[in-house]
Amino acid sequence: MARVEIKCNENGPELVVVDGKVFAAMCRCGASNSKPYCDGTHAKIGFKAEAKDIVVVEQ
Repeated sequence: MARVEIKCNENGPELVVVDGKVFAAMCRCGASNSKPYCDGTHAKIGFKAEAKDIVVVEQ
């Protein structure tokens, strides 16, 4: 089974990491023009949020 993690970067996107490799960068600021994916808009609008890691599946 794959190890899946969501890494919420400080002031940035949520990275979906599968078996140690970044699979996708997801928007969490709500301002991306390519939702649900991050397009870097968080940096332009001054988005602020703390970092956090979440393990979704681990076996």
